[in-house]
Amino acid sequence: MELLVVVTAVGAMWALTFILATLLVVANRKLHVEEDPRIDEVEEMLPLANCGACGFPGCRPFAEALVALKTTPGKCTVSTEEGRSRIATYLGVDVGGEEKRVARLACAGGTNVARNHAHYLGLSSCQAASQVAGGGKGCFWGCLGLGDCEVSCDFDAITMNAHALPVVDLEKCTACGDCVTACPKDLFSLHPVSHRLWVQCRSLEKGDELVADCEVACTACGRCAMDAPGLVTMQGNLPVVDYSRPQIKDAVSRCPTGSIVWLEGNLPPIKGMAAKKIIRQGVRPEAPT
Repeated sequence: MELLVVVTAVGAMWALTFILATLLVVANRKLHVEEDPRIDEVEEMLPLANCGACGFPGCRPFAEALVALKTTPGKCTVSTEEGRSRIATYLGVDVGGEEKRVARLACAGGTNVARNHAHYLGLSSCQAASQVAGGGKGCFWGCLGLGDCEVSCDFDAITMNAHALPVVDLEKCTACGDCVTACPKDLFSLHPVSHRLWVQCRSLEKGDELVADCEVACTACGRCAMDAPGLVTMQGNLPVVDYSRPQIKDAVSRCPTGSIVWLEGNLPPIKGMAAKKIIRQGVRPEAPT
C-alpha cells in the first residue's frame, strides 16, 4: 500500500513537470520575438562606456533605440565623429547633432581662499566628512576637497588641483553624472558647453562678512543682476542665470569677489575687473577660535 502511494506521488510529480515544461516550450514559441541582428552590430560600434550621457541607461538600450530609429547616433557625445558617422552609414540615417554637455562646479573656494573652522580627522571622503558638522569648512555650502568626485569619475575627467578643488577636463567629460551623485554638497550639475556665464558659488547667506570665511563667496550684492537685467536674477541670495536669453560678459564686470565668471573652454574662469586679485598660493590660515 505504501509503495503504491509513493509510486503515485512520483508519477504525479513527473506528470506535472511534463505538463509545465510543455507549456513553457509552447509559450516560448508563441511569444518569442526575433531580435534585430543589427543591434549587436551597432552596440559593437559604440564606445561601450555605459555612461548614460545619451539619455539611455547604457549602450545596449541606446543601440536598440538607434535600430528602432527612435534616436540618432549624434546623441552619443562620448564616441568620435568617425564612430558616429560609421553608425549612421550602417543604419542609413542622419548622424544628428547634440551639443556637448559637461559637469560644472558651483564653488571656487579652494584652500588658498577658504578657511576651515575645524580640522576634520576621519575617512578621507566628502560623504563621511559632511556627516560631521558639515565637514568643518567655514562656508557650509563649500567644496570639502576630499575628492569623491574624482574617484567616481571613470573617465579621468576630474582632477584635484593644488588647492583641493576639483577641475573638470571638458574634453574628457562625458556628462555621465557620477560626480553629481557623489558630491554631498550638490555642487556639480550638467550643462551644455554654451552655458558660459557661470555662478561658482552656492552660499545662501548674504553680506560682505562672508569673505572672512571665503574670499570668493557671493555676497548677494546684486550687481550682476543690475548689469544684466532679465539674464540674471537674485533668488535666495544667489544669482540665477536664465540661459534662454543671450549671455553677456557685462554680468561679471562689477562682481567684487569674482563669484560669477565667464567660461572659455578649459581656460581659467574669466573674472570682472572689479574682482579682488587672489595671489595667495598657500593654505589660508584657519579661522581663529
